[in-house]
Amino acid sequence: MLDLVIEARTAAISAAMNVRRILPFRLRRMIGPFIFMDHAGPVTNLPAQPSSLDVLPHPHIGLSTVSYLFGGQVTHRDSLGVEQVIRPGEVNWMTAGRGISHSERFEDPSALAGGLEMMQTWVALPERDEEAAPSFHNYTPDQLPVFTETGVWMRLIAGTAYGLKSSVNTTSPLFYLHVVLQRGARFGLPKEHAERGFYIVKGRVEVAGVSYDAGKMLVFSKGVDPLITAIDETTLMLLGGEPLGERFIWWNFVSSRKERIEQAKEDWKQGRIILPPNDDKEFIPLPDDRSRPAGTAPRPEPLS
Repeated sequence: MLDLVIEARTAAISAAMNVRRILPFRLRRMIGPFIFMDHAGPVTNLPAQPSSLDVLPHPHIGLSTVSYLFGGQVTHRDSLGVEQVIRPGEVNWMTAGRGISHSERFEDPSALAGGLEMMQTWVALPERDEEAAPSFHNYTPDQLPVFTETGVWMRLIAGTAYGLKSSVNTTSPLFYLHVVLQRGARFGLPKEHAERGFYIVKGRVEVAGVSYDAGKMLVFSKGVDPLITAIDETTLMLLGGEPLGERFIWWNFVSSRKERIEQAKEDWKQGRIILPPNDDKEFIPLPDDRSRPAGTAPRPEPLS
């Protein structure tokens, strides 16, 4: 049976950018190793100053950020010295490990003219990898498996599903897919993973006689194999995998240990997590409390 329906809620990630936040959710912190999910856009009316969309340099520990665009363009810079322009269909996989900082800038208004739309997820790391050296990889669309059949198109962003395997390097069993269904098409979730869910980016689907529209995530346990029918042309993001155990999350920090979160707070305040060398003139300070001023990075509520 259906475990849960998560209704996306609005959150601000910069002065001019609101997102739909799906995870974390008070009744469901994680789906497999996925601990965070944001849907930004579509932004079709650009602000007079596109820089107001920018997310300033901010830190992470204990996770991998996964950025995937449907439209537009964003420039990533991080404390490893990486500078990467992300385009639709590419995967940016940044592993924070023991600590990294990065920014996301929207520097080419012409690249945003057709509309900016992006998914960002965080994948919690296994305990053995929480203190690994930070790293960054960009994967182009031709490196990602694509499968098509009548009424169905899908790209395997990461992990394994439906007999396919992505070349994206991951640290635990998972799957993450971009799926497009034509009206009337039917589709099922991969069966080999313990925790599974799908988010409706646009369109409308029917499951067990009930219809669900965009902005909702449906979560299922292993052994439940729902038939998904597209009522309209629909875009889905499927994700899940094996659970990693309890994780604590505060602001941009994820860890299996509460005390590690406290250390990360102090590391950011004291400058021990360095800024991107090619974007080091401003940054987001550590929040003092649970409220968050406009212009800060994605900040899920503390769950520890």
